[in-house]
Amino acid sequence: MRNSVEFKVYGDYALFTDPLTKMGGEKLSYQIPTYQAIKGILESVYWKPTILYVIDEVRVMNPIRMESKGIRPIEYGGGNTLANYTYLKDVCYQVRAHFIFNPHRPDLAFDRNEHKHHNILKRSLKAGGRRDIFLGTRECQGYVEPCVFGEGESVYDDIEEIHFGTMVHGINYPDETGKDQMEIRLWNPVMKNGVISFIRPDQCTQVRPIADMKPKHFDEKNMESVEHLYEELEGGRE
Repeated sequence: MRNSVEFKVYGDYALFTDPLTKMGGEKLSYQIPTYQAIKGILESVYWKPTILYVIDEVRVMNPIRMESKGIRPIEYGGGNTLANYTYLKDVCYQVRAHFIFNPHRPDLAFDRNEHKHHNILKRSLKAGGRRDIFLGTRECQGYVEPCVFGEGESVYDDIEEIHFGTMVHGINYPDETGKDQMEIRLWNPVMKNGVISFIRPDQCTQVRPIADMKPKHFDEKNMESVEHLYEELEGGRE
């Protein structure tokens, strides 16, 4: 697909938190990453408000295993408390994704250079990302590198279907939807032979409003253009 990238993301632990488990101070990871988590990882590799990432597929390479740990999180009022967090252990995923220009940001038309965005994205992947990679939460360090989607063996290659029930798909932000509102999306993922094919955000039928929110303003004064960044990284080479 045009503007596509394929990469591997892996780490010792991951915590893609099920929000239902946050109420009592404990945290339990979903069995698989959410669309939003993978999108966040890709945005840590390279992000500009001009572009929107679309996550197409995720391939689960390692067995889904969990490990619980006793944690002492800091409380808002000071001090700390005891909690039990359940993490995914030894995770590895192959991801296929692509980007489009954000149709709700016509003010950023000056930054729409498809070729240069794609080249910087691929370069950033090879470098391991422009920012730190986290697998769901900050204590779970992740690593990225380019790969060929479908290469190698997954432990789930021969398992026809696994259903994961209703879970979070992602979050709608105002600058991505054109509405002055933050919303949460839900869906029912199915893994087929190790591959989860994500539906697009606009295909999610279960959407719930969270809060009113305004998009942040960007222009040439507070954002570096892709032309300037490309010049810095590539020295003007096409």
